[in-house]
Amino acid sequence: MKRLAMLTVALLCFGTASAQVYKWVDDKGVTHYSDQPPPPSTPSKTKVEVKSFSTGGASVELPQELADAVRNRPVTLYTTAQCDGCSNGRAMLMARGIPFHEKTITSVDDQLALKKAGGNGQLPLLLVGRSKLTGFEQNSWDVLLSDAGYPLEKRLPPNYQYPAPVSAAPPPPPVPEAPRPVEELPKPLPPVNAPPGFQF
Repeated sequence: MKRLAMLTVALLCFGTASAQVYKWVDDKGVTHYSDQPPPPSTPSKTKVEVKSFSTGGASVELPQELADAVRNRPVTLYTTAQCDGCSNGRAMLMARGIPFHEKTITSVDDQLALKKAGGNGQLPLLLVGRSKLTGFEQNSWDVLLSDAGYPLEKRLPPNYQYPAPVSAAPPPPPVPEAPRPVEELPKPLPPVNAPPGFQF
């Protein structure tokens, strides 16, 4: 059983080099690893740990109030380059100690992913659970985060590291090349002194 758990962690490490993995133990004593926060049905007393593989996989246990908010209404920030509102929004989330995932918009596929997430093309887009805000306005963001149960003051552990931003529409995994056909080797020529009809 331990070997299976270790294999699961290894696979998650491999597939989420710049992401986070959440770890929690359910009421039956089963340990879960996921790149998504625990489901809302998870008991509120459950301890949630966050592993950030962008910083070597250090495990960080979140304070209970913050862990509950992350579990029930995770935060995602959609940004793009050369965007003052995006920079201000990111800085505001970090200053308040809000764990979040950042998704960047740089391609047509990213724009489609933004639209699918509920965006109208304007950035930044802040998702808090199922609620969303377009554009940065600090008071509105503060109210939405507070309504979602996030603490007003920063309570992140000192060793917490935010995951690196990722593309809103990650490129598909490369398609393995089809094996090349084996080239037939030329048949060797018969010896010069071979009798008529000689074959190898």
